[in-house]
Amino acid sequence: MKLLALDTSTEACSAAVMANSVVTQKYCLSPRRHTDLIINMIDELLDESGLLLSDLDALAFGRGPGAFTGVRIAAGITQGLAYGANLPVIPISTLAALAQGSKKSTQYILSAIDARMGEIYWAIFKVDSDGLVSGVSKELVSNPKDIVIPTNGEFVGRGNGWLTYHETLTSKLGSQLIEFDGDTYPQSQDILSLAMRELERGNTVKAEDALPVYLRNKVTG
Repeated sequence: MKLLALDTSTEACSAAVMANSVVTQKYCLSPRRHTDLIINMIDELLDESGLLLSDLDALAFGRGPGAFTGVRIAAGITQGLAYGANLPVIPISTLAALAQGSKKSTQYILSAIDARMGEIYWAIFKVDSDGLVSGVSKELVSNPKDIVIPTNGEFVGRGNGWLTYHETLTSKLGSQLIEFDGDTYPQSQDILSLAMRELERGNTVKAEDALPVYLRNKVTG
């Protein structure tokens, strides 16, 4: 399988290619240059991998939630590439990608992205037997104080929502929290891992249906 994934949903910008089970990623933390960076990353990855866009089996992208503008950039570029090469698309949750990037062995992962205006985008995930995460809660946007922890068990926290609201979130989880890392962002290499599972299941969409997920309609950047 040959896949290309991209993400511009947060301050981080990344693209990754999987070809013959080898994953190569380009990643940069640069919140104001996503459009230029992501296009260059894609061109460089394809060139270095010796691939044409038409050689790919599918495209994957971080469909949100995240920064309003950033999520639109990823969706728009993915749509354009998919239209041009007639490729199927696999939208992947940025919260799931965050959870997938966890290297800590634990029962549950609470992904949290700073949504600004005193809120976070969040969801809870568990690691399945195949090493891939799946959701155990809805993806929501809310005040950190309003988070409901629906299950007992050990948690790790990931995402910059933890950096901004660590006191509230650590208090909410109490002794269930093993550790958290607030200096983490969704990465395309983790989107690829989740996209492979969806591709095997036949869960793809057409280019015109590769839509962003905002969770709310207020524009916050």
